[in-house]
Amino acid sequence: MAMMRSDHLSIDLSETRIISDVSVAVEAGEFVGLVGPNGSGKTTLLRGLYRALKPVGGAVLLGQDNLWNLSPIEAARRIAVVAQENQIGFDFTASEVAALGRLPYKKGFERDTAEDRQLVAQSLNDMGLASLAYRPFDAMSGGERQRTLLARALVQQAPILLLDEPTNHLDIHYQLDVLHRVRALKLTTVAALHDLNLAAAWCDCIYVLQAGRIIASGPPHEALTAERISQVFRIQATAFTHPVTGKHQLLFDRAEETK
Repeated sequence: MAMMRSDHLSIDLSETRIISDVSVAVEAGEFVGLVGPNGSGKTTLLRGLYRALKPVGGAVLLGQDNLWNLSPIEAARRIAVVAQENQIGFDFTASEVAALGRLPYKKGFERDTAEDRQLVAQSLNDMGLASLAYRPFDAMSGGERQRTLLARALVQQAPILLLDEPTNHLDIHYQLDVLHRVRALKLTTVAALHDLNLAAAWCDCIYVLQAGRIIASGPPHEALTAERISQVFRIQATAFTHPVTGKHQLLFDRAEETK
């Protein structure tokens, strides 16, 4: 297992500061959520954490190692990513998409080994896709595609998993199914999430972003109070404990008037 943290991270896009002095700590095996309104910087922060954007200040550390001191291949062996937009670009089957997770371990045109094929089969099985291994990726439903991309991340065998809106465009069944499967992996996980109730139900710790800064963090019941929801999202909310799961949850009443 591995831990990840950012220390006073700042990221600019087109000379505009998007992330300002952000420090996030993710313990080994922990599921951490990033929440915030549109434009708060969730995706930009996540991209900084997986080396897609180079910070202008601060550092990303994997254990004691600075992410930017690692080679791209070494970074890919330690961090697996399921981004928000995933266009494969080829008529690949689910099995072929999952096998892309072995690329950080290949040299040139090295062919897949029996071990690689076993990893692909096991990962597809873990994601409930064993019967769809040879289905074209483009012919899959949104939920099947998302689970295929998670299978690819599993095949990568990285101890850290980063997810950008993993439940986006999925119906409620697949939202719960995907998050259940991610939790079961017990990897060190950071996910940017729009749905506050999903974040509260599945995350160990939540960081709330507003205008590129962390304004609150902690367990869901501490980070997502009714007062903070009003402050950040400009909506009235009532917090309660789910009678079956015991998880912190929110009921939303109405949007506050825009002044």
